[in-house]
Amino acid sequence: MSSPRILVVDDEADLRELLEITLVRMGLDVDSAETLREARAFLKENSYALVLTDMRLPDGLGLELVREVAASYKSTPIAVVTAYGSADNAVIALKAGAFDYVSKPVVLDELRVMVQSALRLSAPGPDAAAATPPSRLIGGSEKMQALRAQIGKLARSMAPISITGESGSGKELAAREIHAQSTRAGKPFIAVNCGAIPEALMEAEFFGYRKGAFTGAADERDGFFQAANGGTLMLDEVADLPLAMQVKLLRAIQERRVRKIGATVEEPVDVRIISATHQDLAKCVENGKFRQDLFYRLNVIELALPPLRERLDDLPMLADAVLARLAPARQAPARLGPGVMDALRAYSFPGNVRELENVLERALAFAADGVIEVGDLSLKAARPAEQRVPAAALVPPAPPPPHPVSAQPEVAERGAPAVAPAAARPSLPHVPDTLPSDLPAYLEQVEREIILRALAQTQFNRTQAAQLLGISFRQLRYQMQKLDIQAPE
Repeated sequence: MSSPRILVVDDEADLRELLEITLVRMGLDVDSAETLREARAFLKENSYALVLTDMRLPDGLGLELVREVAASYKSTPIAVVTAYGSADNAVIALKAGAFDYVSKPVVLDELRVMVQSALRLSAPGPDAAAATPPSRLIGGSEKMQALRAQIGKLARSMAPISITGESGSGKELAAREIHAQSTRAGKPFIAVNCGAIPEALMEAEFFGYRKGAFTGAADERDGFFQAANGGTLMLDEVADLPLAMQVKLLRAIQERRVRKIGATVEEPVDVRIISATHQDLAKCVENGKFRQDLFYRLNVIELALPPLRERLDDLPMLADAVLARLAPARQAPARLGPGVMDALRAYSFPGNVRELENVLERALAFAADGVIEVGDLSLKAARPAEQRVPAAALVPPAPPPPHPVSAQPEVAERGAPAVAPAAARPSLPHVPDTLPSDLPAYLEQVEREIILRALAQTQFNRTQAAQLLGISFRQLRYQMQKLDIQAPE
């Protein structure tokens, strides 16, 4: 079996010879070209496991070759050699489709690591097995299919990725998916919440420290970069980093080296950076909260996650997955009762998939025999004002009792459309003639008053009050805690 073949494109004879010798000693076959024209001729005649090109060539730019290889030789990774300090060129090349880059003067150990990653990518072996498990991103909607396809492409590159999306949309899951499908799958994945680290400890946490570097440093310790060496480092909520730390992070990313606190020399680290935030980083740059150069460095490739309200077709699959995860703890299967899925589809889920998980877990606590009913969902308190689902759809009314002061008809009528005839409207004195400007707060106040009336009517007997309102005792207790309703002393 022939050895993998590498194409080196560089007009500097000394550097070209150094690259050739290094690659041959790695057991690889090497072709060399001095110009773009020669490189294109080699590409037409041979199949390469990696193309390594300088950025400046006698008859053009290596960037042209990057674009051509990315477009016409998609199974061939291409890396660039950039001049020292030319971080901007590296970013441009990565955006154009480069697999990775090395800086001049070339550090041979870094070159070997990059070449080995490219070889695993072009000829998958045992390390690629981790890329084949079922996706962590559940859903069959068009948006999710497109997202998974995009992740499959991004996993082939070493370029930094910026994941954007609302809170609870699954940014860390997407980052783990990228890592799992990459050649780094067998190495560590380290996720860091940048907003949860005290500013005084950030440098030590990210870069580590030597023994005796400061008071309390009893032993030497690695930081996040060393822990993720060879793998992926996810910087979650990266917008929360203070400006002073942003400067140090930028240097570590550009130079691929870090210095522990108390150390005199830097050490190389090989990590792929994935950043994530629910904030608009571009606006943070405009407001002076985030460095433009760091934003430019992190935002090489942007991956946007859709909110749950834009992929409601995925709700059945997501709900099944959540209930399957919760079932082992309950020793019994859980399922959704009639109308529950319709109620979920009508909700906007401002907290996205994380909120869906919380809603179902809470509902399961209220459910009888593991069957979640519509009344167990308790979505009203979180419902945005623009939602159209009536409150009555979430707490099904029992048949109205004959007593005129019963709260149950009022609950049912509260969910009636705004255009209902005047005769059908509830007789509560606080019902306004105009639409409320804050529907969640208004519904919460109505719910509070109705529960208080039911409790007063039953002398604060919660079991009887729950029966009167047609809900379970546990749900009434939960609503009382949420609304801070306490029995009189």
